[in-house]
Amino acid sequence: MSTTHVAIGQAKRSIYNLTEKELALWLVAKGVAPFRAQQIWKWLYQKKVDQFDAMSDLSLATRLLLKEDFLLEALTEERAQCAKDGTIKCLFKLSDGHLIETVLMRHPYGLSICVTTQVGCNIGCTFCASGLLKKVRNLTAGEIVQQLLDMEKKLNLGGKSEKISHVVIMGIGEPFDNYEQVLRFIRIINHPKGLAIGARHITLSTSGLAPKIKTFADEGLQVNLAVSLHAATNPLRTQIMKLNKAIPIELLMEAVDYYLEKTNRRVTFEYILLKEVNDLESCAFDLANLILAKNRRHLIHVNLIPYNPVHELDQYQRSDPKAIQRFVATLRAQGINVVVRKEHGTDIDAACGQLRSKQLR
Repeated sequence: MSTTHVAIGQAKRSIYNLTEKELALWLVAKGVAPFRAQQIWKWLYQKKVDQFDAMSDLSLATRLLLKEDFLLEALTEERAQCAKDGTIKCLFKLSDGHLIETVLMRHPYGLSICVTTQVGCNIGCTFCASGLLKKVRNLTAGEIVQQLLDMEKKLNLGGKSEKISHVVIMGIGEPFDNYEQVLRFIRIINHPKGLAIGARHITLSTSGLAPKIKTFADEGLQVNLAVSLHAATNPLRTQIMKLNKAIPIELLMEAVDYYLEKTNRRVTFEYILLKEVNDLESCAFDLANLILAKNRRHLIHVNLIPYNPVHELDQYQRSDPKAIQRFVATLRAQGINVVVRKEHGTDIDAACGQLRSKQLR
């Protein structure tokens, strides 16, 4: 088992950081029957209790063992914003005092949550509020799980019974820079005795860590993969994303092609439209040519994202509606599957990392 981050002065671990198999092994080591792990998981992820004493079908001795070794507590909500469209953005404080963001969105198909995987980010996208504060540490799988559980509890205050059905791993941080804990998180929430969120209802978004894309392809998961592209040529992508200096488009596309061949699953290219930077018609043709190479057309989907301005980053502006329409029309004329992402929470701090940055400022 990998080491788990433990805050100074905190000897206990979050129980949410354990897989069911790991919990069963822990029980056996304590002299408790391993099938009790299934009961504990039912209390954690189906009944969603917040006290070990509520696990009434466990013996008092087993509950005491759990309390001795594990924590079962919520994140601390520092601030929340609620948009007119039902979007909720929460600023949570971790046990060591660091702040993270989590966003809940309402869709016709159900409720989705966007979770954070790191405190800060080192990728260096020049348009993104998340990167204004450099990476401090990775989150544990348990801390990512808690974002989902705590947001659902907040959602159901007052006796409601709503369930989050879709998860997007696209909040603060680069998920593949925290690979092991993110994979552990996916397996916990996907487990049929856990939250039972279907793999195809989980989307992981990466800025393009090519080696990890290949590793992820070999995992055999049915999770959706999105790649933050934002430009189809090296000079422009390097201007927008510093990561492109180390991993240029050629290496990224080699990894994407490996993923496509290995999984036969569609990849989404995320493309934030920046006024008169990457929203020109020529940029659309560059993107189309990149996708059409090696017959990628039917396995690549483009998700165009209108830019949410960030207070500290005034070099970028939102693309004009006509420019967005022209970009879409150019791609569709080339046979590219493309949509413009429906916006959520436009009347709150919608950009990733923006609420956290504002709170710290």
